[in-house]
Amino acid sequence: MTTQRQADRRQDTRFYESIPVKISSEDFDFVTETINLSRSGVYCRIDKYVEPMTKLKIHLLLPFKRDNKIVTKKVSFHGIIVRTESVPDKNTFNVAIYFNEISKRDVEIVADFVSQVMEKKENGIK
Repeated sequence: MTTQRQADRRQDTRFYESIPVKISSEDFDFVTETINLSRSGVYCRIDKYVEPMTKLKIHLLLPFKRDNKIVTKKVSFHGIIVRTESVPDKNTFNVAIYFNEISKRDVEIVADFVSQVMEKKENGIK
């Protein structure tokens, strides 16, 4: 039997580096880093199991380079955990969070950040 790799259904480009992120609900607060980020969601690691469909408040600190300076923009919005995966041999969990309540302005900030970073990578700029 031959297995065929399923095509990636994601529509948004992902940025695979660490960006500080704070996620919280009424029951917890985590400060962690992204594993990947797109304009529609974030994937990160936390040290507690959290049920899928849990509603969250999310704060990202996005470092933009402007005129040879790093300018950090804070964006805040709501998301929902769509997947929680146990990390083998560790007491941590990877969570996929979909941005379900985000302003158009903040979507554009996140999209601009991901585009800027991807353009730098394509051009070999660090």
